[in-house]
Amino acid sequence: MNRADTSQITPLRGISSMATRQLLAEMAAGRASTGRTPLTLESVGGVDAARRVREGEAFDLVFLASDAIAKLAASGHVLPASQVNLVRSQVAVAVKAGATAPDISTEAGVRQAVLQAATIGYSTGPSGTSLLALFERWGILRDVQPKLRQAPAGVPVAAMVASGDAALGFQQRSEMVDASGIQVIGDLPAEIAIETIFSGAVCAVSLRANEARAVLADFASADRDEVKRRNGMAPF
Repeated sequence: MNRADTSQITPLRGISSMATRQLLAEMAAGRASTGRTPLTLESVGGVDAARRVREGEAFDLVFLASDAIAKLAASGHVLPASQVNLVRSQVAVAVKAGATAPDISTEAGVRQAVLQAATIGYSTGPSGTSLLALFERWGILRDVQPKLRQAPAGVPVAAMVASGDAALGFQQRSEMVDASGIQVIGDLPAEIAIETIFSGAVCAVSLRANEARAVLADFASADRDEVKRRNGMAPF
């Protein structure tokens, strides 16, 4: 078998949340093209991914927000000390293509944009939880509750913005960067930035833990920095 022929190698199996699906797919494709152990990936809502790992489904690797991975480690569903931080991801704000973009350069500007928006889209993941906590801190959560639209699991907020279901959308930049029909205004300003660290870990049920660890080391290496930035994330 030559170096680029992976047809005789059984792929490892991984599961991830939606935020990292494109990044992980690119990095997995890079492995396969150089003859290293291939990885097949399934990307679903983060809550569903964690549930399936807890239920013991036969995954070798799981990629989620770092706090979700830590919970899986605490419950014994990923191998102790196998967690590897991969990227930092910021929450960005988007409007429909062609719509007037509000000024979100300051905390006050974002607050005003939220109050004025007809509808607000947000995700089921950690960024959505953090966004609601921000609204609560501002004292406006009760006022904006009727116009909040939480994206169903696995549905990008960008799709809701593009279709008009949400006039203002908040989600990981990585899930918006290549979406059609929207305009990404920018990341939340520094004083209210919502950052999520995404990690990978070896599932406790994996029978190929050493190979899985090698994948994590590869994905965390500096050789992967450019593809991470291209997908709207920062190397950890």
